[in-house]
Amino acid sequence: MTTSNFIFIFIFLIQFFTIPSLADLPGTWELLVPDAGIASMHTAVTHYNTVVLLDRTDIGPSRRRLPPHHCRNDPNDPILKKDCYAHSLLLDLETNSVRPLRILTDTWCSSGQFLPDGTLLHTGGDLDGFRKFRKFTPCESSSSVCDWEELQNVQLSQGRWYSTNQILPTGEIIIVGGRAASSVEFFPPRETGAVEFPFLTQAEDRQHDNLYPYVHLLPNGHLFIFANNKAVMYDFTANNIVKDYPILDGGPRNYPSAGSSAMLALTQDYSSATIVICGGAQFGAYLQRSTDTPANGSCGRIEATGENPVWEMEDMPFARIMGDMVMLPTGEILIINGAQAGTQGFEMASNPCLNPVLYRPDEPLGLRFMTLNPGTIPRMYHSTANLLPDGRILLAGSNPHFFYKFGVEFPTELRIEAFSPEYLSADRANLRPVLVELPEKLKYGEDFGVAVTVELPVVGIIEVNIASAPFSTHSFSQGQRLVKLKVTSAIPDDAGKYRIGCTAPPDGKVAPPGYYMVFAVNQGVPGVARWVQIVV
Repeated sequence: MTTSNFIFIFIFLIQFFTIPSLADLPGTWELLVPDAGIASMHTAVTHYNTVVLLDRTDIGPSRRRLPPHHCRNDPNDPILKKDCYAHSLLLDLETNSVRPLRILTDTWCSSGQFLPDGTLLHTGGDLDGFRKFRKFTPCESSSSVCDWEELQNVQLSQGRWYSTNQILPTGEIIIVGGRAASSVEFFPPRETGAVEFPFLTQAEDRQHDNLYPYVHLLPNGHLFIFANNKAVMYDFTANNIVKDYPILDGGPRNYPSAGSSAMLALTQDYSSATIVICGGAQFGAYLQRSTDTPANGSCGRIEATGENPVWEMEDMPFARIMGDMVMLPTGEILIINGAQAGTQGFEMASNPCLNPVLYRPDEPLGLRFMTLNPGTIPRMYHSTANLLPDGRILLAGSNPHFFYKFGVEFPTELRIEAFSPEYLSADRANLRPVLVELPEKLKYGEDFGVAVTVELPVVGIIEVNIASAPFSTHSFSQGQRLVKLKVTSAIPDDAGKYRIGCTAPPDGKVAPPGYYMVFAVNQGVPGVARWVQIVV
């Protein structure tokens, strides 16, 4: 054996025994629904522990039929004049069963947000849905009463396609942007109608990379709005720009260039808010319909409420487009779904990114990312990711084709699955807190108590964190929010419970009114959430 051969074998053996196998990577996967019948383009979790799944209506036949006598008759539909197929479903998380819902107008690339009473407001779309408001008022999973309602007495002032919704401190919804809509408007509708917002025009390029802008409500009551590679702090009350942020290097980040964004957990005195934006496609990939142009792997992080904020840059383990950023109950962020080349658009991406990545915001720069156990189902264009009350992540959709298409490399995906982060592993079950007492409603600033049980004695502080239920679509969770409440130490009582004193968020700027999942988190391990409604 030559010396060079010996060295090669030695290096191979070192790599073989030191590189972790896939089984060693954190996280587990499970298939929940083998065939839902539709591919979910938009997904939202309700406070009844059900999930609204929604596709577009002009997709042609789905694999799930509507109940008898519930067909949609639309002489203007380009595909089916009489459509007896479901394009929306309600998933019961307890049984993993689905029930067809009836949607009448086109919801392609629409937007949504929950109202303070827990009703899902859904806005815009294409064709006959361009100026539509719709509502879904959730009900008990055992009921078959709740369904979509198309509002007849109001409509959008300006058609909204690829827009973003955000609930405001008052409980109103602001609807931002959309294709050929450089404006904002509100629900309930204001007499002023649409208000021009020139920033969106300034952020536009030849690819329209200002669509589905990233909108975050800051704890100072203003909005952080990001489009393409630009960001502003927007006073929606006075309709003026409070601050211009530096350009984020690395190319366009919004649709169709398909990065993602999240605001880190609000904590301590709630005066500071930090935004993270990761991934995206290279400029030109969309115009050239290039499926193999490498994606952008960089992340920018900025303290949006800082005096002179600048972007702090770092690289993900994988370049990624169409990744979803999901806030976990711990304050960490899961980055999941997407591809490593191409761009958003029909059949315009390749090389699926199957590995989720955990972003740990409290770690030093360069040590924040952890690669997790890969899945087996590519989740490409038109896929979603949502946090569930039990701490799992629900994955649905993926349809990179204009119609439903099977038997190809990246087929229309009808399976629904869940990813369980490492905090749900069996070896941490004895740390998992069970939330046994919690008020049903909270008022701003009020002190209240919760009670938990834990198998092992509690060491340190048990966090009580509240998470919104966002509307997930096109790699951005509209309205996503995590607030860490101020808490006292957990004190054991005579009944085997630990009692924790908590203080509700101070106002709607920190946590807009509505329903939240309340998670008790013990040493990084969350229990199953219970829902609470924050009321004015």
